[in-house]
Amino acid sequence: MKVGIAMSGGVDSTACALLLREKYEVEGFFMRLAQPAYDDQKKGVEELASALGINLHIIDLHHQFSQKVLDYFTATYFRGHTPNPCVICNREIKFGLFLETILDHGMDRMATGHYARIECNENRCRLFAGDDCEKDQSYFLSRLDQRQLNSILFPLGSMTKESIYRYVEQQGFHGFRGKESQDVCFLENNRITDFLESRNPAQTGSGPIVTGSGEELGVHRGLHCYTIGQRRGLGISSDSPLYVIRLDTATNSVVVGKNDELFKTSVTVKEVHWLAGSAPSANKKYKVRIRYSHRGSLAQLSLLDNNRARFVFDQQQRAVTPGQFAVVYDGSELLGSGIIE
Repeated sequence: MKVGIAMSGGVDSTACALLLREKYEVEGFFMRLAQPAYDDQKKGVEELASALGINLHIIDLHHQFSQKVLDYFTATYFRGHTPNPCVICNREIKFGLFLETILDHGMDRMATGHYARIECNENRCRLFAGDDCEKDQSYFLSRLDQRQLNSILFPLGSMTKESIYRYVEQQGFHGFRGKESQDVCFLENNRITDFLESRNPAQTGSGPIVTGSGEELGVHRGLHCYTIGQRRGLGISSDSPLYVIRLDTATNSVVVGKNDELFKTSVTVKEVHWLAGSAPSANKKYKVRIRYSHRGSLAQLSLLDNNRARFVFDQQQRAVTPGQFAVVYDGSELLGSGIIE
């Protein structure tokens, strides 16, 4: 079997290549996206591929990345919502166009260093959280489909980060510790607000900061500068702490309130996607994560019309944020996701 290794220059993709070259015929593939330090990263990947003794292919997807990921990222913020670009990139770019290109190069499978596990049989593929719960990346894979899952290998899914560092060091590869990749690759050291304003300066207008009753407390710098649950940087004073509880695009207002106003018992999602191709039973409770950093909470699933769903939680959840993905698990198996309304 021929396997194309998605290489980034980091320890995970290096470990992936080291593990799989013992079993398969492997070649390396590197994406050009919108990395600010692309030339340096490309040089590092070329040196790694040479040290590993594998061929390397450079795949230029920066135009497609801009259209499918950066445009989504920008538009979502200016709608008063909070996006997750990694989820969209995985579906559209990494395991979309990049995967197709790797297969077109004669590879049978694509392998990445993601901390997640895939189990396939003759009927379907199932996606599970990685065994290292601190590094698990299954959340970001919640929009993949059966065709994609059937073409992917995750050789690190049952390993821990520390064991991977030790493994590559035993193989003679050093210098990776302390060089974790950042979540939003295209920002590097730039602030989100600066990035957004550079892409769409026409939509950065200020407006009022108001309470739920309509009392004006100050002026905001643009809805894209705020997110649900934010307390710092509001530039207002009050007798008790105030937090962003809603972004009102109709009135261009940032609505603030007390901490207890941030808690919700239920969440409704749209554009629901089930990895199996069909919905699971609605007669049981599932673990639902409302953001990547959220560890998950039990909730009752209700299926709604127009590809929507509702989750009613056993415990109230703080700072439910429109635009983020609510991801559904049955134990460690990821079932699907929806976009929070």
